[in-house]
Amino acid sequence: MKKFRNLVSYAIAVSICVSIMVQCKVASVNVPATVSPNKSIIFFDDFSYTRLDSAKWNVETTGMHFNNELQAYVDSNSAISFINGTAEGAQNGALVLQPHFTPGFVTKDGQKFDFISGRINTKSKFDFLYGSASARIKLTAGAGLWPAWWLLGNGNWPETGEVDIMENIGEKDWANAAVHGKGYSGDAGLVNRLYFPEKNDVTSWHIYAVDWTPDSMIFKYDDVPMFRVTKPMTQFFGDWAFNTNKYLLLNFAVGGIYPFKINGIKEPYYGLPVSTFQSIKNKESKMLVDWVRVTKNTGN
Repeated sequence: MKKFRNLVSYAIAVSICVSIMVQCKVASVNVPATVSPNKSIIFFDDFSYTRLDSAKWNVETTGMHFNNELQAYVDSNSAISFINGTAEGAQNGALVLQPHFTPGFVTKDGQKFDFISGRINTKSKFDFLYGSASARIKLTAGAGLWPAWWLLGNGNWPETGEVDIMENIGEKDWANAAVHGKGYSGDAGLVNRLYFPEKNDVTSWHIYAVDWTPDSMIFKYDDVPMFRVTKPMTQFFGDWAFNTNKYLLLNFAVGGIYPFKINGIKEPYYGLPVSTFQSIKNKESKMLVDWVRVTKNTGN
């Protein structure tokens, strides 16, 4: 998730990149978690169990806090849970990241929050250099929600790069992909949205993916290219930050600077309106992840 953003930079980034973007309709049917014969799977998790696989994932807990977000990240079954079988359209169980209203929650370092939520990563357990990373995800709508599926470098941010495969701020009709590196980070990140058809919005299952090579990244939603970032594009602003290993992250933030810059809401919370606040209180807001997969071309 981003350190900082502003709406003007979105317009600038889109205007720079528009000549290489492909505008197209997202397919309405998801494909199973299978790969073609010329690809090998180097990471896979279909969350077909009742607790997180600690050999693959770390649970992050709040210490450092970014973006004026409203939540503390916790290691809790309420924030990180699982559904069984084909419930809610999953193929073989699913991970559930879910924010909760917990007024006055205090972290171990003394920070106070009114919300808790979940964030996991594969740092020091799995990372990769070039290949395809994809995840089948289903979201709930609600202004101010901020779920994301992304990659980070192992060194300092933004020098070692950030790849946002999918993030959403509760708008039903769009999600965005973005990249960040030194000279094009935070407010200046390169970003593009894909607008979904009315009957197949973010509340439906979608496969969010990126194909990463030494000189480009092509973002695909349901196997349809929606954004392409090339090495020369980023070098207009700074060094190409995508020649080092990246690890995987999934998280569900609430409120904060990015939602606020889109919805302008200050009450009852920064970036979070009453309607979404109520949906969180009613335990209706969640991010379902059916599976996560990373592949490489055979022989690479």
